[in-house]
Amino acid sequence: MKARLLLEDGTLFTGTSFGAEGQSIGEVVFNTSMTGYQEVLTDPSYCGQIITMTYPLIGNYGLSRDDYESLRPYAHGFIVREHAEFASNWRNEYSISYFLKEYGILGISGIDTRMLTRKIRLHGTMKGIITTGNEPLEELKERLNTPLMHDQVARVSTKSIHISPSFGKRVVQMDFGAKHNIQRELVERNCAVISVPYNTTAEEILRFRPDGVMLSNGPGDPKDVPEAIETIQQLLGKVPLFGICLGHQLLALACGADTEKMKFGHRGGNHPVKELATGRSVITSQNHGYAVSPDSVKGTELTVSHVALNDGTIEGLQHQKLPAFSVQYHPESAPGPLDSGYLFDRFIELMDSCARKGECNYA
Repeated sequence: MKARLLLEDGTLFTGTSFGAEGQSIGEVVFNTSMTGYQEVLTDPSYCGQIITMTYPLIGNYGLSRDDYESLRPYAHGFIVREHAEFASNWRNEYSISYFLKEYGILGISGIDTRMLTRKIRLHGTMKGIITTGNEPLEELKERLNTPLMHDQVARVSTKSIHISPSFGKRVVQMDFGAKHNIQRELVERNCAVISVPYNTTAEEILRFRPDGVMLSNGPGDPKDVPEAIETIQQLLGKVPLFGICLGHQLLALACGADTEKMKFGHRGGNHPVKELATGRSVITSQNHGYAVSPDSVKGTELTVSHVALNDGTIEGLQHQKLPAFSVQYHPESAPGPLDSGYLFDRFIELMDSCARKGECNYA
């Protein structure tokens, strides 16, 4: 079946449909990962977005129930150069086409993804619509006037409190669209993880008497979640905080810094980052379209701890006085390199230090 992709600048791509049928609108972005397409598709941070994979062959090793990063995918579309109808891997359980169809996600293959990626890099991310129907172009252009969503966090956050029990440290995770591997990394370090909805108040969080609070990743503009910023402000100084991706941006806003939308963002598993304190460089997994504005950090009590080696973007922050730090990238990987797993150990050490000094204040 034929499928079409129309961008808001009028560019039309015609390819082959795989996955669901129908029509879907979203922000068209690209990801440079060579593997890990299942983890990419099930990352809640892609809520409302149409994902373009720059690697040309997708689906060749299939999908497995063990590799989900959320209970279901939230992407609005999937664009590839070529999708494999038949997978070759002993862990494979079903095809990518079956997966997309099961969750109502439209896929389009057979288009020039290199051209599309270069266009996004040149002009920035833009709205797009995928359709398997025969609607006239004028009708599709009219549909593209539909505003993009601004409630992604509310859509992907857990709706109830759930606990992964353990006898170690107790960590409350503010779920803004958390990937499962964040919880796995904490559980492997003997942490009991209590995941709570994004709009849980500081008072409710402190009732759990946590040793630390994890500010998870998530989709969209951090300024669309003002209640979370207020909660973080109330938690600062009372319990150690560790922010990842959206959690990093929210921590920055809570401390008086500002964020800005990037031209085309960072999405992939090959982004080099430098830790300023040690001079150490690591390869990181990233997925974000917003970043902390460098000039806005001046005058706050935040110190830049990490920077992107490609474009100088702020990739990490450390509070000068309080037990709080954050990174813009994904130390939990899935997919991506494991270089930054030490940051979870640093979080454990920070919680140990605060416990020894009696610095947790639940009042």
